[in-house]
Amino acid sequence: MCRAVFLLALTVLVCPAAEALDNGLALKPTMGWLHWERFMCNTDCYKDPNNCISERLYMQMADVMVKEGWKEAGYEYVCIDDCWPSHQRDAKGRLQADPKRFPGGIKKLADYVHSKGLKLGIYADVGKNTCAGYPGSLGYYETDAQTFADWDVDLLKFDGCYMDWKLLGEGYMNMSRALNKTGRSILYSCEWPLYEWPHKQPDYKAIRETCNHWRNFDDVYDSWSSIKSILDWTASHQDTIAPSAGPGGWNDPDMLVIGNFGLSHDQQESQMALWAIMAAPLLVSNDLRDICPRSKKLLQNTDIIAISQDPLGKQGQCTIKVDSFEVWERPLSKKRLAIAVLNTQEIGGPRGFFHQSGSWLEDL
Repeated sequence: MCRAVFLLALTVLVCPAAEALDNGLALKPTMGWLHWERFMCNTDCYKDPNNCISERLYMQMADVMVKEGWKEAGYEYVCIDDCWPSHQRDAKGRLQADPKRFPGGIKKLADYVHSKGLKLGIYADVGKNTCAGYPGSLGYYETDAQTFADWDVDLLKFDGCYMDWKLLGEGYMNMSRALNKTGRSILYSCEWPLYEWPHKQPDYKAIRETCNHWRNFDDVYDSWSSIKSILDWTASHQDTIAPSAGPGGWNDPDMLVIGNFGLSHDQQESQMALWAIMAAPLLVSNDLRDICPRSKKLLQNTDIIAISQDPLGKQGQCTIKVDSFEVWERPLSKKRLAIAVLNTQEIGGPRGFFHQSGSWLEDL
């Protein structure tokens, strides 16, 4: 029975994080909606018009975010992932949206999202192609950055496919400079360390100075084994990655898959709790138009969101692993400490710790 519970306590003095990317963004972990895990690269709008990657999908999600309390809870970004562009650049070498699926273009979509009081995110790739085979930004960093600025985009997720790993740092830094050169505030989400880890330990000082958040490990999937592998990797590398996190720059363990099909409710609660403890971006990937009330209530839980968005901005860490129990702790402002106790056992019922009769904790 996988389950995490929260409690609060007093905490101790903590050390500040390294200097962050100086664009004034992501002072707290980013919150929003991202299409990828739920909708993947579904481009068949003839057979599946309600779920294909199109302007209609993002407009509907923006509508729901306003009407159903998501915006009020803090979720502010509507993010496009891979598979949005045409397979060819225009005559001036600029990326362009697929004309059939985005007939109004990205600027019109951005205007619509902004009219709802929300922000628009978009996806590109540091290499010659995106992971799904669409045009990448290699050789076009300044062109693409200016294009996104001209469209009034607010966030760029910059993937790392089809790129020589030895050139990743150069590519990510070049796009960071290009974005800043546009004069528009664009939150910069990188995957630099994800693609560098198989070859060497990434330079997290440089990454934090370049990006607002960054992926380190495998893509999340709608399964507990995927989430557990992310938690295990994070715990085993936390001494390396946690010191880099703080206002302006965050480690990103990937999307929240709460409200989909692969997790029990206890497992959904565990993902929400641990992502808050890790000071992770809260980017949900589900169908907000058709989410069960229980999952919606969890994702909009004000107590857990308050821990996620705590102004001290320290990433929590795994402090105890005993049998199937893990304890994760995060220092909070006002000398408080958030603690998540995770039972990773997937069989049987609830278990106590310290003694057989268990211990009572307030479950946020």
